[in-house]
Amino acid sequence: MSLFDTIKRTAVPIHREGWPFLAIAAAVTLVLGWFSSFIFWVGLILTAWVAYFFRDPKRVTPVVPGLVIAPADGIVCMIGPATPPVELNLGTEPMMRICTFMNVFNCHVNRAPVTGPVTRVAYRAGKFLNAELEKASDDNERNGVVIDSPEGRIGVVQIAGLVARRIVCFVNEGESLQAGERFGLIRFGSRLDVYLPAGTAPRVAIGQTMVAGETVLADLTAPAGTAPVTRVA
Repeated sequence: MSLFDTIKRTAVPIHREGWPFLAIAAAVTLVLGWFSSFIFWVGLILTAWVAYFFRDPKRVTPVVPGLVIAPADGIVCMIGPATPPVELNLGTEPMMRICTFMNVFNCHVNRAPVTGPVTRVAYRAGKFLNAELEKASDDNERNGVVIDSPEGRIGVVQIAGLVARRIVCFVNEGESLQAGERFGLIRFGSRLDVYLPAGTAPRVAIGQTMVAGETVLADLTAPAGTAPVTRVA
């Protein structure tokens, strides 16, 4: 295998949403670098970080019916019953919520946790508090998507964070998604909440690292009340 083939296999694609930011960062670096070599190297590092932030790697998604797949890279920061946002029309009873916090070094491409038609897309303006806070679910800017899976309706909420200022959603109501399919992106630090039917047993733990499109969050076909299948070692 040639060096070019090795680099090609190793390189990670950049999502189309990132190309304008990458072009701006590169242009500013070249202009300012004309006046200072130090600024050039700083700009080059920042440009490389922009490319890294908007990376869009391929993922291998389990397609077993009933499995709920992680929609985002990051760390599980909260697990437990919570009332879903009212704009999702999922009712007023608490559902099982699993929250994943994404820092500025995580891949921010969001993927569908289950397969099914999109029955609701609802955006709500709000604040930009630290996404790890509990009140961020209610106060921060967010965009919710409801997917009608064969095992029940699942809510996925993109929440802007302290640094994030732009939520991007690629799907509309009436479209269908496959588990692991890209459906959105949040720029520069944020959180994703997944709302599952009450009684669902999470298969992840707080502090666990998530891989979007690959990590299994839960199994909706497991009997209600099933004990979690994780442990911390």
